[in-house]
Amino acid sequence: MTALQTRPSESAVPPAGTPYDQFTVVKAKNPGRWAATAVVAVLLAMVLNSLITNPRWEWDVVVAYLGEVSIIRGVWTTIQLTLITAVLGFALGTVLALMRLSRSPLLRSVSWGYTWVFRSVPLILQLLLWYNLAYLYQTLEIGIPFGPAFASVETLSLIGKFGAAILGLGLHQAAYSAEIVRAGILSVDQGQHEAAASLGIPRRRQSTKIVLPQAMRTIVPTAVNEIIGLFKGTSIVYVLALGELFYTVSVIYGRTQRVLPMLVVAAIWYVVLTTVVTVVQYYVERYYAKGAVRTLPLTPLQRLRGNLTAGISRVRSTSGQDPVTR
Repeated sequence: MTALQTRPSESAVPPAGTPYDQFTVVKAKNPGRWAATAVVAVLLAMVLNSLITNPRWEWDVVVAYLGEVSIIRGVWTTIQLTLITAVLGFALGTVLALMRLSRSPLLRSVSWGYTWVFRSVPLILQLLLWYNLAYLYQTLEIGIPFGPAFASVETLSLIGKFGAAILGLGLHQAAYSAEIVRAGILSVDQGQHEAAASLGIPRRRQSTKIVLPQAMRTIVPTAVNEIIGLFKGTSIVYVLALGELFYTVSVIYGRTQRVLPMLVVAAIWYVVLTTVVTVVQYYVERYYAKGAVRTLPLTPLQRLRGNLTAGISRVRSTSGQDPVTR
């Protein structure tokens, strides 16, 4: 049985010796991509039409409350909670990670036990425990262990709603941050440790000057995801009646009965805060990518400027104007 072979026509094959610039380049057809694009475009149009034409969204109420003073105050409280707890969580988490990697069995055990306990207990329960700390200890003292106290303060005056929220969120975050930092340190090639040790560099200097800067390439993406989670996780402190964004919104819709518009207001602010953190993440990752890649990726602004320049050049070339000599 002979297989039939199809050969291109003589007119379709360019003669031998034809210069490359005279070849006709035929673009590949991608019907699946065009079909998927059309489907997504239709779905987006349907969603936008629903958002615009459905009066029950009450966009006028959303706009009216978006910049309301109490909402802005709640946003600021959310930002404060996130920044303070992120610094506390990652500072303590870094210490716990180094303890976990220590040669001391006691330090390793304490670090492991801390992570185990704080990851096991729900965050809402931790918040309530810290808020009721005054029931266990009426005063907090500073002094010699098992000896006299130099100073004391009432627990209620020191740990209020904001303090309990900071302790609950920060100590809970430290347990997760410790694992993130530890994973980043372990991702550094073992040869880096051996080279530093062979040069006689102390272990502390190895950690701060050699290991941690390289580990940041692995730590930063996951750490920023944790910070974004903190932004949204601060809403759980509503159980303490602390005036952050979600609690403020819930108070307003409880008074006005405009539940959905107020939830949209909160959602918009959370999206704005997350977007800001995401932009910061991009530039931090780009900074720590130095030395790992030969060419840094273009920033969005650089890509936009390049696309605009290319578009202007194409327009001028099609209109017969030289973009260089014009």
